[in-house]
Amino acid sequence: MPARHHDPIVAIATAQGRGAVGIVRVSGHSIGALVQALCARALRPREASYLPFRDARGQAIDQGLALYFPGPHSYTGEDVLELQAHGGPVVLQLLLARCLEAGASVDPATGRACLPGLRVAQPGEFTERAFLNDKIDLAQAEAIADLIDASTEAAARSASRSLSGAFSAEIHSLRDALIHLRTLVEATLDFPEEEIDFLRQADARGQLSTLQRTLDCVMQRARQGALLREGIRVVIAGQPNAGKSSLLNALAGAELAIVTPVAGTTRDKVEQTIQIEGVPLHVIDTAGLRSSADAVERMGIARAWDEIAAADAVLFLHDLSRAGAAQYMADDAAIEHALAQKLSPAVAVIDVWNKTDCALAAPAPPAAARPSVRLSARTGEGLDGLRRILLEVAGWQSAPEGICIARARHVEALQAVSAHLHEASEQLQAQDPALDLLAEELRLALNALNAITGAFGADELLGAIFSRFCIGK
Repeated sequence: MPARHHDPIVAIATAQGRGAVGIVRVSGHSIGALVQALCARALRPREASYLPFRDARGQAIDQGLALYFPGPHSYTGEDVLELQAHGGPVVLQLLLARCLEAGASVDPATGRACLPGLRVAQPGEFTERAFLNDKIDLAQAEAIADLIDASTEAAARSASRSLSGAFSAEIHSLRDALIHLRTLVEATLDFPEEEIDFLRQADARGQLSTLQRTLDCVMQRARQGALLREGIRVVIAGQPNAGKSSLLNALAGAELAIVTPVAGTTRDKVEQTIQIEGVPLHVIDTAGLRSSADAVERMGIARAWDEIAAADAVLFLHDLSRAGAAQYMADDAAIEHALAQKLSPAVAVIDVWNKTDCALAAPAPPAAARPSVRLSARTGEGLDGLRRILLEVAGWQSAPEGICIARARHVEALQAVSAHLHEASEQLQAQDPALDLLAEELRLALNALNAITGAFGADELLGAIFSRFCIGK
């Protein structure tokens, strides 16, 4: 463990700005002398004490609640002190500075610094300590950040389930079954002279098949959990005056984008996150796609194509009120050709035929293999159909109940486990299986599974995860 993980740390644990209450948190080993310096007396464990917080001269900086949690029965697994003061930025900075000063001051009883090495915590370091001290696993640590960042109620509830350990329990169950199967293979390798066939007698094929089915279920739920966390990027594209800004406003339920009859009104992207059944969708309105002599509009159109290229789904908006005009149809066909050239086949394109309220007698849109919907962004008719299609395109299959939040890395790790188990199954079903290759595939599958909870993981992975936390968490 790096030396910095042994340093005592302190930070303001509440968000920046003014508030009714602000918290300064300290974590380290043997912090009793620091508690005495700040509070002028010892504190009873896990009991809130209302008292003044003292500066070096014994004057009160503020009055508030002090709580002391002796390790290992604390959030980090170390001794933890929390000072709950009034939430003014100046007060909290004074308390932070006082903690650092008191940590370096000499304890008269011992002649040593009260808490040598006390420093300001790095982002996520309190939660990193909790992980390193086995208070939580890596998936639970990530769930803390996901709970803070949740953009929908469903995402928050799913993150809470992951934090409680529900997702980790599924991973541990898979891990236990995989370890048992790997043990059978290793036993067969270690005792080749024995007449007992461990694999056949223990129904290794049946165990592996059951493990693969369970993994498929966990992976399906993990994909849903990742969707709740990440959502998808949906770009509205089409010709000027097709109703793109009106559609964004209708989906968001607010007047976010300016709507006028003047072609080319939208010059830059307008983005809003909406939710459908708890799934976040990041919807982006872009400039109308056409040839233009206006330099500013051309920049907006170039940015529109950049957004389209980065989209998970594109709403290709068509104007039913102009559907019979030859020039309009030719321009639509040109956009269609450009989309085919620029987009990956994995990106869903949804044909949205807008302005049904203005073109009641308009011809039916041509049939297409991809999803299509008729609607009026002005009246709201057909919007529910578009919402259903967006959920289908996103891959949403489950109600939020029972889904745990997950991340893209979790899904990728489970996919790696699935690939290794598939190779292991191929070996196991061979007439003369190569047991060393079978054992290696099971080992690699176990490593991929362990990376989810942090039972096995590189320091670079841990650093990348915890650096995204806020300071004081």
